[in-house]
Amino acid sequence: MSRLKEVFIFVVGTTPQVITETIYSLALSRPPIYADEIYVVTTKLGKKTLIENLIQRNILNDLISEYNLPEIRLDEGNILIPEGRDNQLVEDICSYEDNEALGDLITSLVREKAKDDGIRLHCSIAGGRKTMSFYLGAALQLFGRPWDRLYHVIVTPEFESQPDFYYKPKIDRDIILKTKDGQQIVLNTSQAKIMLADLPFIRLGQKLNLKGKSFRELVSEGQKEIDLSALQPDVSVELSHRLVQVDSKTIILPPHLLFIYTVFLRQKTDFCPYPHKDYCFDCKDCYQELSLLFAPEQLERHASDYARIFGDKPLKWELFLRKWKNGIPVEVCRQYLSKLNRALKEELSNDRFCSFISINSIKIYASSRYGLQLEKSKITIK
Repeated sequence: MSRLKEVFIFVVGTTPQVITETIYSLALSRPPIYADEIYVVTTKLGKKTLIENLIQRNILNDLISEYNLPEIRLDEGNILIPEGRDNQLVEDICSYEDNEALGDLITSLVREKAKDDGIRLHCSIAGGRKTMSFYLGAALQLFGRPWDRLYHVIVTPEFESQPDFYYKPKIDRDIILKTKDGQQIVLNTSQAKIMLADLPFIRLGQKLNLKGKSFRELVSEGQKEIDLSALQPDVSVELSHRLVQVDSKTIILPPHLLFIYTVFLRQKTDFCPYPHKDYCFDCKDCYQELSLLFAPEQLERHASDYARIFGDKPLKWELFLRKWKNGIPVEVCRQYLSKLNRALKEELSNDRFCSFISINSIKIYASSRYGLQLEKSKITIK
């Protein structure tokens, strides 16, 4: 098995110390982890501070040399700044638009890198404003895989965010630190401790198929997917094998009942009056009267499904149409539905699932219309 490519992602404000502290901690972990690529999401002000300290003061290279680490390239192209109002690079996170742009940038970066199964993401939420940390953690939750990691750096309070402390040197030395009240104290780096907390998080990257672009869209879509997954089962019909798969339960139905059931499933998937909508929720506009659903022209529309159910007996379809040349009578349909719902209920121990996959009816202007509550996105017909 080839080695995973280690990609480090940071959110940083004006304290680039979190970058070197994380690199230092992972390099000293067991086994050590070295960065193949680094990406930093920050602001114009944060980028200026980062370049002045890590690059121009040579602090990153000092860390690499002192601990004999593999080369780490931090080019300006890997320092990412969101575009806010009027497509201007964000100076600082000060407005609603800045926050939205920041969330979208972080999400797109994590999403893109998580597409490659050869990459392992190491995301640090220690730097930047709280919203930056939130967005990075949330993005990794949406797209993270089992092997991705989320960290927070914890530094001895006296050394935290100090302009002259970026990592614990091999040879301890005295440094001058500033206290919160403006006083100066001298401490030895032997007193400093850097701990990297490996944070647990729920990984949804291989559980959801998200299509949204913005962070807000993705969260809304992800919540809907989770709600549906928690409440409703997946229903898959294999016509040629005459079976229905409800989550992990396999149900074998008689051919005529399977055909009736497939008609209702198609009503949700193929003949939805709102195909542009991804979710049904409480909509029942696809429900139809039995006399319309099983009229002669409707039976013709479902001919291919019936033929696949009776793949080894093609004459069955002709006999079926001849028998019901005027459509399937409503009373016969009701008998079929009663048998179908009874068969589904007998096979499923989960009564909550039954309410979604059984055929039910609603009254509209004294007439009954029939359909399924199940979400159309949960249905597969093979």
